[in-house]
Amino acid sequence: MRRRAKVDRNQPSITAALRAAGWAVKPLHTVGQGFPDLAVAKTGVNLLVEVKMPGEKLTPDEIEFHAAWPGPIIIAYDEQDAIEKAEALR
Repeated sequence: MRRRAKVDRNQPSITAALRAAGWAVKPLHTVGQGFPDLAVAKTGVNLLVEVKMPGEKLTPDEIEFHAAWPGPIIIAYDEQDAIEKAEALR
């Protein structure tokens, strides 16, 4: 039986910061199986965002998903980190 999807405490503030910076954001934390927490897009750039609390590590499912996914995935620990990493891919 699959456990209920956990939302990191910082996910709402990271989502709000990305939206304020002009990124479209779709929460995906309920997908499970290592799939990242957010899909974000801005002017032709699409990427996935794994939200983690500072000091938190990727789960084995997340490591496996990240290794297999052909597109960009960033790991964001706070609002500024998310924006800087996302903008760096533009």
